[in-house]
Amino acid sequence: MARDLATAPPGRFAGPDEAVDVAIVVVTYQSADDLDRLIASLRHEAGHQRLRVIVADNASSDATLHVARGHSDLVVAETGGNLGYAGGINAAMASIGEADAILVLNPDLVVEPGAVAALRARLRESRAGIVVPKILDADGETYPSIRREPTLLRALGDAAFGSRFASRPGAFAEVVSDGGAYENAHPLDWATGAALLIDAGAARTIGPWDERFFLYSEETDFFRRARDLGYAVWFEPTAVVRHTQGGSGASVDLERLMAVNRIRYARKHHGRVAAAAYRGAVVLHELARAWMPAHRATLRTVASERTWADLPRASRPTRAGSGT
Repeated sequence: MARDLATAPPGRFAGPDEAVDVAIVVVTYQSADDLDRLIASLRHEAGHQRLRVIVADNASSDATLHVARGHSDLVVAETGGNLGYAGGINAAMASIGEADAILVLNPDLVVEPGAVAALRARLRESRAGIVVPKILDADGETYPSIRREPTLLRALGDAAFGSRFASRPGAFAEVVSDGGAYENAHPLDWATGAALLIDAGAARTIGPWDERFFLYSEETDFFRRARDLGYAVWFEPTAVVRHTQGGSGASVDLERLMAVNRIRYARKHHGRVAAAAYRGAVVLHELARAWMPAHRATLRTVASERTWADLPRASRPTRAGSGT
């Protein structure tokens, strides 16, 4: 079967009015250098299943839209502004159409042969609401994408040890570093949002992604809401994607936003006292690393809520258009 999947001829994607097995959502922002590779890998997946690909572009100023429109069978939606990852996903949902499942992918991914079919098979067999694949980094190594639910103890453990002593007890670490966890299918709390297959019915019940997070913690929130509604989340190791880890870029402002969004997440899902304690743990994390300029800047941000208004956030469009 694996050989058949790997050698299936490249296929065309379904149009907006056709029923499909999977509607694939790709949120782009300055993604011109990555998008063609992702689309090429998805065409091989379309050789044996019905796929629709929706590109939601967050006002890229590079050639992203030119690249996307070079593929006549993509559905291209311009959001009209930089709405962030959650906002881009929500904008794409208007073009999902009739689909059994929704696959959310970062644009800087390459999907290995058979990955989409493996995700769908796990979704059916486990009756899960969400299934995530194994992620390989640019060097072909397994990226530790599986996460445990954020807690105060885990935040304190990460503040004290960071990436050191990665094999410490799970009560004190959010990232799952045990290599065995990436070799077998199993349920989990959440995973990084670069790639996830969502049952279409579950997606409707869970509702829109929370755009208040812009970038970072939006997937933590989405997985949490799914679990709270009774949907299981599964990891499927035979579904493999490669990720260059460059889609969101890197800057001090994004580091600041990541730290603040962890506090926002705690405030949304926990009481005032617990959220205040969690914020203290985030402060300790940055204080322990304050000899580095980026962490000093982040420390100032998490310590002073007045600075949060300066963080990256959605730029709302004056008007939004869409086309195919």
